[in-house]
Amino acid sequence: MADATASSASPRLVDQFRSKMRTLHYSLRTEETYWHWIKRFILFSGKRHPRELGAAEVEAFLSGLALDRKVSASTQNLALAAVLFLNRQVLEIDLPRLQDVSRAKKSARLPTVLSSSEVFALLDAVSGPEPAVLLVKLLYGTGMRLMEGLRLRVKDVDFDQRQIVVRDGKGGKDRVTVLPDSLREPLQLLVAQRRSCYERDLAAGRATVWLPDALATKYPNAATEWGWQYVFVSDVFSRDPRSGRMQRHHLDPSGIQKLVRNAARRAGIAKPVTPHTLRHSFATHLLEGGADIRTVQELLGHADVGTTMIYTHVLHRGGRGTLSPLDRAPPRR
Repeated sequence: MADATASSASPRLVDQFRSKMRTLHYSLRTEETYWHWIKRFILFSGKRHPRELGAAEVEAFLSGLALDRKVSASTQNLALAAVLFLNRQVLEIDLPRLQDVSRAKKSARLPTVLSSSEVFALLDAVSGPEPAVLLVKLLYGTGMRLMEGLRLRVKDVDFDQRQIVVRDGKGGKDRVTVLPDSLREPLQLLVAQRRSCYERDLAAGRATVWLPDALATKYPNAATEWGWQYVFVSDVFSRDPRSGRMQRHHLDPSGIQKLVRNAARRAGIAKPVTPHTLRHSFATHLLEGGADIRTVQELLGHADVGTTMIYTHVLHRGGRGTLSPLDRAPPRR
C-alpha cells in the first residue's frame, strides 16, 4: 500500500502508527481503517504534519465530514477515533476537549430484515464453492457477523454440545451461539476435508496460521496446531502483512459479500441484502418464534439489551401487532 501522503508529511509517521497499533493488538482491518482516516485528515489540513495541527483543525475536519460530505454519525465517530488515536497514542499529544464539532445526525433507520421465505429463497440461490455456501448458511443459522464466521477456528466448533464459541467479537468479547442441527453434518464434512488439507500443509512445513494478540509469543507451537486453523480457509497461500510468512488465510470477505448480493438478485429479492442482513433476520426470526429477548441478546453478543430491542420494531406483526381499523370494518351486505 502506497503511503505517499504520509511520506510527504513525515517519513516515519506511518511506521510509528503501525508499530503502536500492533503493540496494542489492534486488528489489521482496524489498522487500515484508521490509517485511511488519518490520511484524509492530513490531506484536509494541507498535508501538514499532525504535530502542527490542533483541536481547531480536528474540529474543522470532523465538521466538514458532517456538513460537506454528509457522512453518518458512525462514520464521523470512526474518523474521530482514528485522529484521537494518532494524537494520544502515537504523537502523545492530549488534545483539549472538542467543543465546536458539527455532529452528523444519527439515523433512526430500522435494519433490513428478510422474511423466512425470502431467507430460504436466498440460501437456495447461493452459488459458489461449497465452503462459501456453507458459511452463508451458517451466518443466518448462528447470527454471527461476517468476520466472526470467517475467523472461526476449528477448536471453537463443538459438535457434541451443538454450539459455536465466537472469539473476540465486537468489543473484544467471547460468546456462545447455537450450531444448527441442519448444518452439523455439512460442517463436520468440511472440517474433515480441512484436516486433510492441514496435514498436507504440515508435511510441507506450511501449516502456520495467524494468531491473535501475543499468543504466537506465549505459545510458539500454536500457530501450526490443528485447533487454531481456520475452518473457512483460502485455497491459496498469501503473505501475511505483519509477519511476512506465506500461509493460508481465511476466505476473502468481499467474495462472500458478492456471493450474497448475486444470490439476492437471482432470488428476486428487492431489498438491499448483505451478509449482515442475515444476522438481523436471525434475531428477528428468533423473536418471532417466541425466544426471550435476553436469550437473543446473549446469542448476538450485545452489551445492552436496548440494542437488541431494535428487532422488536421489525417483527412482522403489522405495527407491533396492532390491528388496523380498516380490518374492523363491518361486513358488507
